[in-house]
Amino acid sequence: MAAGYLEILRARHAARLLTGTLVGRLPNATAAIAIVLFLRAEGGSYSLAGALAAVYGVANAVGQPLLGRLVDLYGQPRVQLPAALASALAMSAFAFTGPSALGAAYPTVALAGLLTPPLEGGLRALWSDVLDREEQVHTAYAMDAVAQEVMFTVGPLLITLFVSLWSAQGALLLLSLIGVLGALSVVVSEPSRRWRSAPREAHWLGALRSPGLLALLGALLFVGMALGSIAVAGVAYADENGGDSVYGWIMAGIGFGALLGGSVYGARQWSGEPHRRLAVLVALLTVCYLPLVLTPGPVAMTLLSVLAGVFLAPCIACAFVLVDRHAPRGTVTEAFSWLVTTFTVGTAVGTAAAGPVVEWGGIRPGFAVPAIVGALALLVVAATARVLAAPSKSALVARGSENDRNGAAEPGLGTRRQA
Repeated sequence: MAAGYLEILRARHAARLLTGTLVGRLPNATAAIAIVLFLRAEGGSYSLAGALAAVYGVANAVGQPLLGRLVDLYGQPRVQLPAALASALAMSAFAFTGPSALGAAYPTVALAGLLTPPLEGGLRALWSDVLDREEQVHTAYAMDAVAQEVMFTVGPLLITLFVSLWSAQGALLLLSLIGVLGALSVVVSEPSRRWRSAPREAHWLGALRSPGLLALLGALLFVGMALGSIAVAGVAYADENGGDSVYGWIMAGIGFGALLGGSVYGARQWSGEPHRRLAVLVALLTVCYLPLVLTPGPVAMTLLSVLAGVFLAPCIACAFVLVDRHAPRGTVTEAFSWLVTTFTVGTAVGTAAAGPVVEWGGIRPGFAVPAIVGALALLVVAATARVLAAPSKSALVARGSENDRNGAAEPGLGTRRQA
């Protein structure tokens, strides 16, 4: 297993791009908890903290595909670094004004979310420029998905550490600086500087004109909803079974399961069509959600949460392959950014939907929600199988860049290859 990942990391620029992207995304991964901790320290209410965290999340969901389109049009350094600087300045302004000036708090937080650079989409556009073989790109996608799970597990621990060592305000400022340094590390690299998207057909829908991409986003919306609903049901379970520490173990179990499953998935090469593989992975993900309804004791529940997370990262990694196949020519960064947005929106919708279910029906119906929406994700994949199987003629793109070193097309590879 380690050999496949080490081969990727030994490729020139690969480790730097992955590390820089993860570091650059740290403010985004910790924004919600950082805002809550800061407002608590400043005497703000929980309702205000929740509202501002929601504003950040919505603005971020809107900004990712818009900035991704700009990256496809103008290149990574011209968009990623200015966006990172502007987002950091906006969050720093919020850190200095605090809840005492609500007229400034909402717009600064909104700007910080809206201008968060689309580093995830940018990295996935670069993999095929850095790696030589299609199977390496697929392994990199799996490694990328696993790394995201590590970041979302470690990120909250870091923010609480920063708060304990300095202050909540200092943590916000430090995270903003770290985000800029991560983005800077990426955009000054050779692959980022030379990368150019393939020529694109002018269309106001951009990446969304691809039927296959729309089908994939529809399925991932439900996967995001499942994850969001588990977060709410987990809180209700923990309230009756030991408190916050139990909730932390449940969520950490899902992250560990995703880390384990993604590591195993990326360690081998998979044959067959990716849309069929995605259907199998979504089905397995749904089946593994079902035991959560049993709501056993905390130790057993933690083990079940590990099982529930096992197929999450493989689903996401397989989705990356399908995005690369279906993104219309010249829209690869935007397409990957839409995937981030869709998953974020799905998580938020799942959180909102699970709340009333838990309140009216109890904990077990709350844990039934992820299995139900997982089944809906599977239904979308099955119903759109023919669309997912055959990329449209305009989707030859993500396979094109002006950086073709070989001067010839090579089907299946991403932005480095000229279509």
